[in-house]
Amino acid sequence: QVQLVESGGGLVQAGDSLRLSCAASGRTFSTYVMGWFRQAPGKDREFVAAISWGGATTSYADSVKGRFTIARDNVKKTVYLQMNTLKPEDTAVYYCAVKRSSAVVPDPPRRYDYWGQGTQVTVSS
Repeated sequence: QVQLVESGGGLVQAGDSLRLSCAASGRTFSTYVMGWFRQAPGKDREFVAAISWGGATTSYADSVKGRFTIARDNVKKTVYLQMNTLKPEDTAVYYCAVKRSSAVVPDPPRRYDYWGQGTQVTVSS
């Protein structure tokens, strides 16, 4: 079992930066692929980024490439999402998630096994 708790969301202006954190519990955190997803009002939950257990392999949605960076610290059992040059269309609830396979690809949400409760990110224009 893995429990995830996100933090770091907030209200910012377009062009600003935010860093989200996701703290995990569970002894096998370091062997899982970690991902970030987001869900805007009235829209489906969508993939944002994923990172391999060792941190060497990452994957990003086209909409965030070059602006967002995913990273993890297996000692702290934490995964991060650094979000730069934020846009109003980045406004959503952001969720971190864990899956027990090793593929680092833009998977749909159903491929992930454990989820956090989400943190709100609002970007004003």
